[in-house]
Amino acid sequence: MTVPVLREFAEQNPDVELIIVSRQLFEPFFRQIPNAKFIGIDFSQYKGFIGLKILSVRLLKYSPTMIADLHNVLRTKILRFLLKLYVKKTAVLDKGRAEKKALTRQNNKILKPLRPMTERYADVFRNLGFKLELSNRLYPLENKKIEGIGIAPFSNYKEKTYPVERMKNLCLTLAKEGVPVYLFGGGEYEIKMLRKWEDLHPNIHSLAGTLSFEDQIEFMASLPLMVSMDSANMHIASLAGTRVVSIWGATHPFTGFLGYGQSMDDVIQIKNLDCRPCSVFGNKPCPRGTYTCMEAIPEDKILSAISRIVKKN
Repeated sequence: MTVPVLREFAEQNPDVELIIVSRQLFEPFFRQIPNAKFIGIDFSQYKGFIGLKILSVRLLKYSPTMIADLHNVLRTKILRFLLKLYVKKTAVLDKGRAEKKALTRQNNKILKPLRPMTERYADVFRNLGFKLELSNRLYPLENKKIEGIGIAPFSNYKEKTYPVERMKNLCLTLAKEGVPVYLFGGGEYEIKMLRKWEDLHPNIHSLAGTLSFEDQIEFMASLPLMVSMDSANMHIASLAGTRVVSIWGATHPFTGFLGYGQSMDDVIQIKNLDCRPCSVFGNKPCPRGTYTCMEAIPEDKILSAISRIVKKN
């Protein structure tokens, strides 16, 4: 979610050079940012305090004048400490933990929209003295469009994954209506399952395990619509400039993690369930043990949202 913020910062502050430090794996996400140099890190080479000290020496070679800490975790706190003698101006992400705790607790829950995470990232640069106004719009890539819908049926946790059999039925319904369905996933379990779905109908195509991050962005950019859980695929599709029908269970868009440029009108969720959201990231067991937040969403509700968007386009 930092990518669109960095892109708009670079566009609005063209005289500033960004040195982006992140895992090498994520490098394709940042290629569209002007005036930026990406430093890919393999943290297995920078273990512990000594490793981070070596990394800090490496970063000093770029003569940074400011630090924007968009992560605010132990590793970045140590890096800030090691660099503070050389870089005097620093700003740090405020994660809004207290507000999120109030939103996700089971008793005396305060259900209200929190500040979007993208605005929290932008605040870091504002606190450094820069002007930054976020457009909150999609940036469609200039890819040749193809007919069909992308579907990413999985997430890291069961608590925010639509029941697999019902999602399979939904894919089959679309395929029988003549809609090409492209399936996204990763990991051995997901790849095997989606290949089985592919055998159900000629209009179902599994891309699981076949695309790099870069290729995935390119392919999503060619699609008019994606269907996704509250997962990384929602954010990758947003980077590709593709509209997303997102399905939310244990988590909630009010936490501020809706894909950049996406609309609440395209969110599928059960609104009148007093136990949700029960966590920020979906990594806590269902407090009821029933998974009602996902089980209660009818397939027709998702199909109707898809139909509404496809007809409008």
